[in-house]
Amino acid sequence: MKVLPRRRGAVLLNSALGVALVGAAALAYTTLDSGTEKTAGKTQVRTATVAKGTVLATVSGTGTLASPTDAAQDFTTGGKLTAVKVAVGDAVTKGQVLATVDTTAAQQQVDAAQSALTTANANLTKAQAGVTTTTTQQLPGSSGNGSAGNTSNGSAGGSGGSGGGDRGAGASSAPAPQATVPAPQTTTITTTKVDQAAVAQAQQQVATAQTTLANAQAALAGTTLTASVDGTVASIAGKVGDTMGGGTGSSTGTTKSTGSTSGSGAPSGFIVLTNPTGMQVTANFSELDSLKLKKGESATVALNAQSDTKLNATVLSVSSLPVSSGGSGGAAAVQYAATLQITGDTSKLRTGLSATVSVVTGEADNALSLPTAALAGTGASRTATLVQPDGTGERVTVEVGVEGDTTVQVLSGLKEGDKVELATTSGTNGFPNGSFPGLNGGQGGRGGAGAGAGVAGVGAAAGGAGSGAGAGRGGSR
Repeated sequence: MKVLPRRRGAVLLNSALGVALVGAAALAYTTLDSGTEKTAGKTQVRTATVAKGTVLATVSGTGTLASPTDAAQDFTTGGKLTAVKVAVGDAVTKGQVLATVDTTAAQQQVDAAQSALTTANANLTKAQAGVTTTTTQQLPGSSGNGSAGNTSNGSAGGSGGSGGGDRGAGASSAPAPQATVPAPQTTTITTTKVDQAAVAQAQQQVATAQTTLANAQAALAGTTLTASVDGTVASIAGKVGDTMGGGTGSSTGTTKSTGSTSGSGAPSGFIVLTNPTGMQVTANFSELDSLKLKKGESATVALNAQSDTKLNATVLSVSSLPVSSGGSGGAAAVQYAATLQITGDTSKLRTGLSATVSVVTGEADNALSLPTAALAGTGASRTATLVQPDGTGERVTVEVGVEGDTTVQVLSGLKEGDKVELATTSGTNGFPNGSFPGLNGGQGGRGGAGAGAGVAGVGAAAGGAGSGAGAGRGGSR
């Protein structure tokens, strides 16, 4: 193709400029690449110094606050609510009357039970008295009628017998006088017979009547609701005229008071009393962390609603029964609950506040320590790279004690002030592989198409900056 004379100079100028730009780009690439190659071989060594301090090992859990003296107050006898003597927010003392229900039915039961007991006591007295029988008996040797008759009969026979011989004497024919017969002697005998079976039955009836009366009296007392603890009235679940259910029986009322615990850990009932004194927190821990918990360990409680509030606490108990909670993908994560006693002023705390609990499971004060990342291995014996003053490294064995959250206690193998190598990074330019972003394409192009893309990009940018007109003319052609 024939080039016109006026355009030939422009083409030559553009060609020369393009060659110069490509050469400059190649020189810059070579300089950067050689610098990278020099620094890539160097290793940046980070070190940690063995120092004295406190090593803490902790485990964390979440839970809610609750007071052991919080209580739900419920009637033990159902009936129509006749009076509510407190309001929400009132401070009450143990034994104070809170509310009452109608006593008519309960009083009738007491009266009937008292009457039945009176009757049973009378029957027992009668059975214990038994049946009394009175009889009359004749004393031995006091049969007067037989002696008199015998004597009388003997005398008459004698007179008759002798009469035959003396019949001629007129003066001796008169009858002999009769003898007086004494009355027989007797005695009165009284006998009492007790039926033991009847006594036992009567005693059983008395015992039953006494139990019935005691139950009736308790039911009558149950129509008056009194505070079981000191506290503040937190809620009232009813009004005068409502029919309350009782714990000793069922009722068909609009409100049934059944003391229980809500999902937040707070009690629920007709009247709920709360008391922040002795506030506790029950928190759930993972199964691994729960094995590290022991009674008496100290802890810190942070309220989720007041992140700046930190409370001290002590582990009271750890449950041996698991609490399952939903995990990701529907899997159940097994957790165990621990109860901790909060120390200090709890007067401003409220039942149900959510909290995060951190329990100290291990502590070493004024101990030699290192970051955990400075040691390799697991268990009580580990290894570390001790950096000597001349920069060389020496592999040493380190015995460890308490393993904290980020640091570990050093028992032997290192001394205070020793420097130990940490995990290393390559290069000095701050990039993990020592190269600049975007330069990898040029380096890769030295083996293939990547280099062409990298250099071509530099050339294209330079060409565009050098002569927009020339590029435009070239494009038009």
